[in-house]
Amino acid sequence: MRSRIAVLLGGAAVAGAAVYRALRPGRPRPEAPSAPDGPADELRAKLEEARSVASERDEFEAAEVPIDHAEEVVVDVADRRRAVHERGRRVAEHMRRPDPD
Repeated sequence: MRSRIAVLLGGAAVAGAAVYRALRPGRPRPEAPSAPDGPADELRAKLEEARSVASERDEFEAAEVPIDHAEEVVVDVADRRRAVHERGRRVAEHMRRPDPD
């Protein structure tokens, strides 16, 4: 008999707590974040993202020298080849020297 009364009192306490929570005034319930209304909102979001990327690219490219304003560098292939061979010979001679150990 006591166990039945304990179960009934426990159930009544749980029901009372649920009613109290439902009827209690206080903090507002959080609203669910609204999903995009459709393709138009998705396109607006993509367009805004593209604009920000474009402005970043313009900033980056502002530091570069345009091709029209770049100075032309004339490189003589024969001189370049000669310099590479000379440097190679120096390195080879350095490698052939005996160690002073």
